Amino acid sequence: MLRYALRRVPSALLVLLVASVLVFGVLRLAPGDPAVVLAGPDASAATVAEVRASLGLDAALPVQYWTWLTGVLTGDLGTSFILGAPITDLIWHSLGNTLELTAAALLLALAGGGAAGIVLGTARRARLLGGAVNLALAVPPYVTGVLLVLVLAVTFRVLPASGHGSLLADPVIGVQYLLLPALCLALPTGAVLARFLAASLRRSRQEDFVRTGRAKGVTEGRLLARHVLPGALPPVVTVLGIQVGQLLGGAIVVEAVYAWPGVGQLLLQAVLSRDYLLVQDLLLFAVAVFVVLQTLTDLVQAGLDPRARIGGSV
Repeated sequence: MLRYALRRVPSALLVLLVASVLVFGVLRLAPGDPAVVLAGPDASAATVAEVRASLGLDAALPVQYWTWLTGVLTGDLGTSFILGAPITDLIWHSLGNTLELTAAALLLALAGGGAAGIVLGTARRARLLGGAVNLALAVPPYVTGVLLVLVLAVTFRVLPASGHGSLLADPVIGVQYLLLPALCLALPTGAVLARFLAASLRRSRQEDFVRTGRAKGVTEGRLLARHVLPGALPPVVTVLGIQVGQLLGGAIVVEAVYAWPGVGQLLLQAVLSRDYLLVQDLLLFAVAVFVVLQTLTDLVQAGLDPRARIGGSV
């Protein structure tokens, strides 16, 4: 297992390097200038030039990239151009709220998607549930978010429409603020997990060992719990790793809809204000999280299916 994990490191580092180049280059192609935003709309050209020099934006692009990359490698993410605060502190203060939202959404997706997948994969008739899963998968989060607000916050007024409450200070209030954005974020992920789990269960139930178990008189419940479900999990684990990354990406939209003070809100503010350095750090951080999650997913799958460790078909 250790040798398999070490083989994954070079490709992960290469992905991060390519991502850093793309993030840096694409941002420089976007219109707008943080020096103009910081100096003000009425500032003279000389003032804008002074601000640009103070931010280091007058240096050549390779020099800017190398300065940023070495800072990231040494743990110095720099200072936000617009907010004037250390980027490490900004990310740290927002990351907790995003992780809280993502963890709650993941729990809801695992519970709902797992239950729906088992029903769809074992029941003969579950058309209504299948339609609900397809609908949850088809509707984008920004539409689902608005609908949930209209139904649960405006029409019935059982949950707050936006904002954030501390789970540590007041768990009851915190959960009320958390439920709507977590449910909105969890629906498409839960639907994907349900469909993949259902398909994997159907394939696993057609295996010879299942027919042998039935011939020996093993109950369907025991076959499902001890043989069918474990055999169906490896491909679902791979999809789960990808979906966790999708959760972090979808959190940007959900945080904007529900005014949730997380990394997504911070990224949106940085993009609107042309805060290059903050956007670069946040995007590279998101890529790094996705790479780490994908690597961990591969390791878990290799533990469940030894064929993955030796390069065989999974």
